[in-house]
Amino acid sequence: MGKTWNDYASVPLRVLLGFGFAYHGFPKLFSSQGHAGFVVMLQNIGVPAAGLASWLVGILEFFGGLLLIAGAFVTIISVLGIINMLVAMFTVHLPNGFNFLNITGMTEAGPTFGMPGYEVNILYIAGFLALALAGAGALSVDRWLSERRGMGHSPAM
Repeated sequence: MGKTWNDYASVPLRVLLGFGFAYHGFPKLFSSQGHAGFVVMLQNIGVPAAGLASWLVGILEFFGGLLLIAGAFVTIISVLGIINMLVAMFTVHLPNGFNFLNITGMTEAGPTFGMPGYEVNILYIAGFLALALAGAGALSVDRWLSERRGMGHSPAM
């Protein structure tokens, strides 16, 4: 079956969301300061089992991001990404308003920043929703597997 431009529409979204997710997951897994800081933040906002939650979020973000880039399990990772972003939005970012850049003051050295708002969360949610509905598209493991099984492709593959 020939591919059209529409078959490639998910590719840049998948790669950019995957990179962003993996970038944010990396320090949660592979940096002792990043992991410890994330655990403390989760404890401070009252997340139960903060140590376990920090590992689960780090695993989802880092490895889920890599899977998105490869185009593997895109629908599942996208749904989990939406859940992750909704939890982050309602537990951390919503009280800080919409703006990602939350300038709290000015010094001679420049602006000081507070916790970011929920702007980026809703952008990730929109991107994950688009991928969950449209599927991985061309140049993906999901597409390759579905074509190899002789299934052609469905929107969610």
